[in-house]
Amino acid sequence: MASENFTRVAEFILIEISECPELQIPLFLIFLVIYGLTLAGNLCIIILTSIDSQLQTPMYFFLRHLAIISLGNSNVIAPKMLINILVKRKTISYYECTTQLSGFLLFTVSEIFLLAVMAYDRYMAICNPLLYIMVISRRICLLLVSLTYLYSFFTAIVVSSCVFSVSYCSSNVINHFYCDNVPLLALSCSDTHFPETTVFIFSATNLFFSITMVSVSYINIVLSVLKMHSSEGRKKTFSACGSHMMAVTVFYGTLLFMYLQPRTNHSLDTDKMASVFYTLVIHMLNPLIYSLRNKDVKTALKRLLKNPCSSVKSM
Repeated sequence: MASENFTRVAEFILIEISECPELQIPLFLIFLVIYGLTLAGNLCIIILTSIDSQLQTPMYFFLRHLAIISLGNSNVIAPKMLINILVKRKTISYYECTTQLSGFLLFTVSEIFLLAVMAYDRYMAICNPLLYIMVISRRICLLLVSLTYLYSFFTAIVVSSCVFSVSYCSSNVINHFYCDNVPLLALSCSDTHFPETTVFIFSATNLFFSITMVSVSYINIVLSVLKMHSSEGRKKTFSACGSHMMAVTVFYGTLLFMYLQPRTNHSLDTDKMASVFYTLVIHMLNPLIYSLRNKDVKTALKRLLKNPCSSVKSM
């Protein structure tokens, strides 16, 4: 399109998950409960793993950052979605949309790689317990988390810059409940080959390395557990790993479904339903799956409620 005919879009209109008027209030209440439970569960994990002297281990350090990421992702998506369910004009400004996409990418990519780091941590703890303290030191934990955040920030800047480098000059109605790269690129009136290729390469590369690390780690964990002589130990480890793998499968499965399809195969209405799981539901479930079912965390919570001062770690 000629530059003289180009009119820059100043705002976008977001589409609800369901356009049925009778479903708006029930959906609002459901998502409000999910958002509230997400805030409560993840804040609980952050507080407990920060102040309790018994939870100062690498596993809980990573769990704390997973809770921070879950909170960040939920706060990027949920408030605007809840407001848009209630208001008649469901708009988001161009710069708001840019910020939302960047924040979503930052926290999602962080979660992808943090899950891989956590899987490696469990592999070392179960399969190489004698080397665990030496290999997964505090310095290594800080380095792994720092690299995760730095790389996620880099990905968010590059991908969001590519998505918003194209022209948006016709329809401004995003067939989604938040600003995501796939429905945004579907609106563009210019060539989207480069940003689509960039999104695909980053998505495929990130998911491949993360899924590979998670799979290799858990395969080795399963093989190691099968060699255990104690049936109680096998049962306990399989129970924990099973719930973790369930959460990881839902998270990775929906991401693979969303971002590794050709654009011609995309159904944006189906994508909206799939994205509910990895933007809202999984972040509500993470505290329960990874932490609140854990005996140490439950004990720490009881200790905190009974006597807050006694559980605070020494500074």
